Amino acid sequence: MIPFVERRGLWFAISLLIIALGVVAFLTRGFVLGIDFTGGTILERGLPRSVSAQEVREALAKAGMDLGSAVVQPLGDGREVLIRAHALSNEDIRSIDDALRQAYGQVQVRRTELVGPTIGKELVGQSMIAIALACLGVLAYVSVRFQPSQGVAAIIALVHDVLVTLSLFLLLGKEINGPIIAALLTIIGYSINNTIVIFDRIRENLQFSSNRKDLVRLVNESVQQTLARTINTSITTLLVLLALFLFGGTTIKDFTLALLVGLVAGTYSSIFIAGPLWTAWRLQRDRDLTAA
Repeated sequence: MIPFVERRGLWFAISLLIIALGVVAFLTRGFVLGIDFTGGTILERGLPRSVSAQEVREALAKAGMDLGSAVVQPLGDGREVLIRAHALSNEDIRSIDDALRQAYGQVQVRRTELVGPTIGKELVGQSMIAIALACLGVLAYVSVRFQPSQGVAAIIALVHDVLVTLSLFLLLGKEINGPIIAALLTIIGYSINNTIVIFDRIRENLQFSSNRKDLVRLVNESVQQTLARTINTSITTLLVLLALFLFGGTTIKDFTLALLVGLVAGTYSSIFIAGPLWTAWRLQRDRDLTAA
């Protein structure tokens, strides 16, 4: 039997190391925020034929326009393209239009907008509220269905998943934008599923166990009984996300990367963090009651 609970110090240390590296990256470099949060320029242009995001990027690159982390997104049937970039000057906008005309012949100016930083601050606040509400909802559900201590352990596991994902983005210098926040909320909803399955098995085993004193063994057995289900579910989802990451194009690559990291972190936390953490609390509580 795998000693999930006995080696909890190792599992916790691995997670803390990754998060600590993320904290160091945050203190030294900070987040790379997208235009959803910092403000920027939105260009919508009509083209005479259908194009892909990669084609538009290549056309702009040939003209010497490097938009870096800008989002290039074809709309509708591909004859319209949306470009979202950090603040562009009038000269930059004219250069982009000239590059598109040179590549495609005719360009219709549909929209040119500036997104102010005030809206960005509101989005940051709303994103934090959305994540906090999601965690509170999970805490309430798990606490009612199982035990309050298990609800807290589940929330810590979810926070772990979010922090690990953000840490990797910080270390890689990836941009944090609206889709990444959506990915974090998706991670919260997905990873709690495996944790609930494990806690449900722990509850069943506690009900039918004749020897409740050996809590460590019971939790180890519960995690191992759900291990095949957890791994199979995660691998199935992982294959889909890998296909999206490799072939989905530039527009969704960072979004898919966040989901990939969150999937791995969520699977890890469900197996190695949530159950062992709850067990450690229960053991400490029993020791305190015995000492009293």
